[in-house]
Amino acid sequence: MTNSSISNYYIGKNVLITGATGFMGKVLVQKLLHDCCEISKIYILVRPKKGIDSEQRCLDYKNHIVFEKIRQEMPLQLDKIQMIKGDVTMDNLGLNSSDEKELIENVNIIFHCAANVRFDLTLKDATNFNLKGTLRVLTLAEKMQSLNSFVHVSTSYCNCDEVVLEEKYYPAKVDPFTVIEMIDTMSDDALKSVTPKLLGKLPNTYALTKGYSEDLVNSYRKKFPIVIARPPIVVASWKEPFPGFIEGVNGPTGLMIGAAKGVIRSMHCNPKYPSEAIPVDIIINCLIALAFKRSLIKNEEVFYCNITDSGTNSLTWGESLELGKKIFYKYPLSTTCLYYPNGSMKSNYFLHTLCIIFTHYLPAYIIDGILYIFGYETFLVNIQKRISQGLKVLQYYTTREWLFKNENFRKLRDDMNAIDQQRFYCDLSKIDYNDYILNYILGIRKFILNESLSSLPKARAKLMRLYYIDKLLKIFFCGLIIYIIYNLLK
Repeated sequence: MTNSSISNYYIGKNVLITGATGFMGKVLVQKLLHDCCEISKIYILVRPKKGIDSEQRCLDYKNHIVFEKIRQEMPLQLDKIQMIKGDVTMDNLGLNSSDEKELIENVNIIFHCAANVRFDLTLKDATNFNLKGTLRVLTLAEKMQSLNSFVHVSTSYCNCDEVVLEEKYYPAKVDPFTVIEMIDTMSDDALKSVTPKLLGKLPNTYALTKGYSEDLVNSYRKKFPIVIARPPIVVASWKEPFPGFIEGVNGPTGLMIGAAKGVIRSMHCNPKYPSEAIPVDIIINCLIALAFKRSLIKNEEVFYCNITDSGTNSLTWGESLELGKKIFYKYPLSTTCLYYPNGSMKSNYFLHTLCIIFTHYLPAYIIDGILYIFGYETFLVNIQKRISQGLKVLQYYTTREWLFKNENFRKLRDDMNAIDQQRFYCDLSKIDYNDYILNYILGIRKFILNESLSSLPKARAKLMRLYYIDKLLKIFFCGLIIYIIYNLLK
């Protein structure tokens, strides 16, 4: 026994996690094994892969770098991970009868983290994964004999057509079961035509289907205890499992890499707006604490929690960029950089568009033209088209401001005892963003780009060369403009 109320809650508990192979899922498994040591078993739902048997898949999972500390300090904890073949996009989650029986008889807590976070999915694909996938998990949960907490991981942006977002139930404008019936019966063309009407003021099918999922989860509130957790943008870890641990290139991480490589020169964004990005380990600590919190509540209502900063210690988009630049110039990337990284944010869309034309597309066409002349394969224009599409998707979030109410999140932290506040830390006010952004950038180098610190001297030398090339080009183009104007005025 420990003096941690949260750790004590997990003693002897069996936990099911969907989305355990994702970024958040792996950090959640690691944290439960490390700080809830007497947990009984962690079932993880994993899609089968062709050519890889389940034993090898389990071994590969346990050998992931996220579990390095576990392997060194408490290797037997990894034996508590049990892989269950399943898929949230399949009927009955693709479970065989024996696995289903084991889960029904043993699971005490569910963390439903599985979601497709792509913003460009069709309504059909987004619904099948995010909405129908959630329904399949709820259907299984309803059969469970000893379920204490069902934690549904949503997003703080699923009702982003509102300006003030509270920790409460937001009814969907269309019944989720009606949407599921539409997906199952309507043609792809018909679904395409109805999508804009369903979206309304929402920016994409991800936000839409996550909102429907919340409504669906809420409808099960009398059947078992439910938490709906709403994190905003999930970014690199603050402390655990390592400072700066990151996977994937979604959101700010992809922007940082693109800007660092010199291929992103402009971002349509209001630099004065808060970025609302939360380190993954803080979000995971909250999820673990929320399952415990819900077990103490005796009513049948869903417990909503906005895991948001909301002015506690937030950086604006502009402050994030300037701090990131300052640190990046000391710790540049050693991988291919096409141009000196010195992009900027523009709140004016017209100026942003001009910058995209002259600093994204014009150089891309020039370089591709040279490659074409000399018989090489062209690539840069296609890259810039993909980047531009990605920027258009993100600019919805970077040009708007929301007020997130987060009293439940604050109270969750304040109600913890001293040991739990240390072990399951979620106090955003204690983050030193100079250290955090430094570790984030080093994490990108290490965990995504596989660059060691030994490559820094070479990277700095390359950055200096690009700096002088940038200056020479600017002098050349300024001189060319002056020359043209002079000749026109003669």
